[in-house]
Amino acid sequence: MKFGLAIFPTEDTMPPAELGQAAEERGFESILFPEHTHIPSERKSPWPGGAELPREYPRNLDPFVAMTAAATVTKNLLVGTGICLVIQRDPIVLAKEVASVDYISGGRVLFGVGGGWNVEEMANHGTEFKSRWKLMRERIEAMKEIWGNDEATYHGEHVNFDAIWAWPKPVRRPYPPILVGGHGPRTLQRVVRYGDEWMPLRRGEVSFAEDIQRLNELAAEAGRDPIPASLFFAPAELSELERYREEGFHRFVFYLPALGADKLLPRLDGLAKVIREFD
Repeated sequence: MKFGLAIFPTEDTMPPAELGQAAEERGFESILFPEHTHIPSERKSPWPGGAELPREYPRNLDPFVAMTAAATVTKNLLVGTGICLVIQRDPIVLAKEVASVDYISGGRVLFGVGGGWNVEEMANHGTEFKSRWKLMRERIEAMKEIWGNDEATYHGEHVNFDAIWAWPKPVRRPYPPILVGGHGPRTLQRVVRYGDEWMPLRRGEVSFAEDIQRLNELAAEAGRDPIPASLFFAPAELSELERYREEGFHRFVFYLPALGADKLLPRLDGLAKVIREFD
């Protein structure tokens, strides 16, 4: 079983490099950083987590900068996005960012992706809410072409470019694992079409057993091997972890609050104890 962490890195949070070192020392496999480029001050989109939007959402650092900081001071810790808003990023630039961090880290990137929920935020990037899923698919397909070919070409409805040269290529071949977030009506189909893992976000007491079974039925129909699943916002209770392991998850990602080292390190120690007892 693999155990990871997720946290909003902000000016108030324990710095990514120090947190990465602390996580590796305590036996965590990975650390993921979320993304919001900004939050419109007059937004209308409700936050899926509740009424009040947390303070850290408009204050988080760029995830690829945070990943690089954590990667350069660790040896084995995987660094990733949890999740990257692909729909708000140019795919040629994003392909270079992912590959650059993978190169610097020696092949330790996990590329978590999602479609987002903030209609106003994505609109400021020129993205229409209703077409965001097709846009995300095309951008990921285009990035795969860039990562996998010395001369890449892609022609779609939303992404279109003739032959280009772009380096570096990812260290991990053919590219870093793509963890598709979400739990919507067509999420599993998206995972099978262009993802390497499924990473649903847990809210409350919910079972994913039927979803994982269906995911692997779809994978088999597409000629693919069973697809791994990582649980985002994993619980810290041993009995709950065991139940989710039985459902088919291979990685648990614990969410950390955006706090300084004095408050965060004791939480890491507590979660490290959970890991030891679980194994």
